[in-house]
Amino acid sequence: MNRKLWKVFAGMCAIAMSAVWAAPARAQMSEMKEKPPMYSYVGFWNLPRAQWAEMAKSEAADREVLDKAIASGTIVGYGHDVNMVHQPDQPTHDEWWSAMSMAGLLNVLEQFYKSGSTTTPVLESATKHWDAIYVSRHYNWHAGSWKGLYTHGASYKLKADAPNDAVETLSKNLIVPLMEKLLADGTIHEYEVDTEAIHTEAPGTFWVFYIAANAEGLDKVDAALRATLKANPLGGPAFGSMVDFTAHRDYLARTNATYK
Repeated sequence: MNRKLWKVFAGMCAIAMSAVWAAPARAQMSEMKEKPPMYSYVGFWNLPRAQWAEMAKSEAADREVLDKAIASGTIVGYGHDVNMVHQPDQPTHDEWWSAMSMAGLLNVLEQFYKSGSTTTPVLESATKHWDAIYVSRHYNWHAGSWKGLYTHGASYKLKADAPNDAVETLSKNLIVPLMEKLLADGTIHEYEVDTEAIHTEAPGTFWVFYIAANAEGLDKVDAALRATLKANPLGGPAFGSMVDFTAHRDYLARTNATYK
């Protein structure tokens, strides 16, 4: 996995937050339309390796509920991830779906509770399980259904004295313009900048996720980050002054995903 990817990103963020803003960047920020919040529910499991094949069968069974929710407009996307870089006590698998309302998320969850799919033998074999609900105001995707994609995620923890609008400023001026270019050329199929909607962790953490179209897409994103850094040589200490890098973590998974 491209270990330097989000170190390059950090340098770019320093550029974005430096005092020397280019006029076109300011215009782009002012013209960017604010999107409605998108909510995502994620269930995480740490499963014994012997149960991985059974988990794939369980995910296939869940698609009937999720496809109906997509068709009705209750949700806008869903997927399943298999973690590629295993760590002690971290998830091996997750299942997620996204909606434009909290009600959409919970209505689908309620269907799973009623169907009994939340208490199947494979899920009960998990050594650890937890859930999270995220919200994003900076996101986009291609409509379609894919198997075997790659999801890259990066988490960051803001320092206590970071500006209240730090995530919004970084998203509008840096993350979204870059990701929109990669989305347009097909390098990625989806991206989002998330914070927690229901805080199960201390406030101040945000995540940048993108779904690459293939393994080569990970390298293309890396190259695009380097090119952006090269085109904007004026850096600054602002990003480092806002983010506690000791809390930074990366995530890489194989993903099956569907978006409406």
